[in-house]
Amino acid sequence: MALKVGIVGLRGIGNRHAECHHQEPLSDLVAVCDVIKERADQAAAKFGAKAYYSLTEMLANEPLDVVDVTTGGHENGSWHYEPAMEAMEAGKAVLVEKPLSNDVVEARAMVAKAAEKDVYLGCNLNHYFTPPAEQARQYMADGQVGELVYCLHKMGFAGSEMTYAPGGSTRVKGFPYFHVKAFLTHPFSVMRHFCGDVTHVQAFFDRPSFRRHADDLMISINSIHMRFANGAVGYLLSQRGDATFGLGGWWSVEVAGTRGTFCIENCIEKVTFWPAPGTAAQPDQLKLGNANAPIVTESGISNFDETFPRRIHAFMEDVTNKVPREMLRASGRDALAALEYTWAAMESYEQGGILVRPNPLPLLKGDPRFELD
Repeated sequence: MALKVGIVGLRGIGNRHAECHHQEPLSDLVAVCDVIKERADQAAAKFGAKAYYSLTEMLANEPLDVVDVTTGGHENGSWHYEPAMEAMEAGKAVLVEKPLSNDVVEARAMVAKAAEKDVYLGCNLNHYFTPPAEQARQYMADGQVGELVYCLHKMGFAGSEMTYAPGGSTRVKGFPYFHVKAFLTHPFSVMRHFCGDVTHVQAFFDRPSFRRHADDLMISINSIHMRFANGAVGYLLSQRGDATFGLGGWWSVEVAGTRGTFCIENCIEKVTFWPAPGTAAQPDQLKLGNANAPIVTESGISNFDETFPRRIHAFMEDVTNKVPREMLRASGRDALAALEYTWAAMESYEQGGILVRPNPLPLLKGDPRFELD
C-alpha cells in the first residue's frame, strides 16, 4: 500500500518533488502546504491533493506517513529546521531538501531528533542515485577498483566574466557563503558515497575581480583538499559560473584505486572505467605509462531532472520496507557529514588554509530489533 505523503513548501523544487510523488507508485500525495495560499492552492489543484497553509494544521488533519520538506530560505536552507523538527516530533518520516540546514548546529539537532523519535530522516542527496553511480559502485564491489588512492570532483556552473550577473535574491545577496552552504553538500556527499568518511580538510576560497568590482560578497571559488579515513586523498574544485570546466563538463568525479579507475561525467550521463595495467589480458605487454582500453557505459539519460524521481523512489522504498534506520540511503546523518566537511572547509579558509578535522559524526549504535550479520 502506498504511503501517505504531505509536502511543505511549494515553490519550484517543491513542485518538482510533488510531480515525483504524484508519479511514484509507493507515494500517495494527499496534502500540500505553503504559507503562501496561492502556491498551496495551485499545487493542490494540479496534483489532486488537499491544500494547507500551516504544517501544524496539516499534521493534525492528515494521517501522514511521510512529510517532504522542500522549503528554502537564506542560503537555500534556513527554513528546513522548524518544519522537519515539527514533523519528526509528530512521529513522521521526513525527507528534506539539501542542504539539511544552513546552520550545522541545527542540522546536528535534526539528526538527534530523528534518533530520539526513532523516525526516518532523509535528505535529497540525489547526485548519486544514477545508473553511472550504480555501475561505479559495482566496479568497487567486484574488486575492480581495489584499494582507494584518490578522488577528484569538479562541480560548478559554466560561465565567464561576460555572463556574470549579480544575484539579487534575498536568499543569496549579502551571504558570502551562499555557494558553499547551498552547493557543496552535493559534491561532498558524492565523494563520501564512494570513499567514506573524511578526517582532514584544508581549503582555499576566493572570488574573481569582477565579483569584487560589483561588491558581490559570494565566495564562489572553492579549492578543497581532504584525507579520507581509509587513507585515500581527495580534491574538490567548485565554482559558480566564474569559469567553464573542460573535461567532464559541469560535473565529474574520478575515483582511482590500485586496480582501476572510474570517472562519471555530468552526473547521470556516463561512466568510464580504466582497468589498471596488469589486471587485463596480456599483462606482460603493458608497461609503466601504458593503460588498458577504457570501458565506456552510456546511461542514455541526459536530463539531470531524472535524478529526482530516482532518489525519491529510493526513500519511499526504504520507508516502505522499514529498513533499519541506520541503513536508510542518503540519510540525515549522511547530509550532516557533508555539512561538517563544509564547516571544516570554511574554518580552514578563515584561518588562512589551516588543516581542520571535521566535527565527529554521531556514532552508529545499531538497532536491537534487527540481527547483525
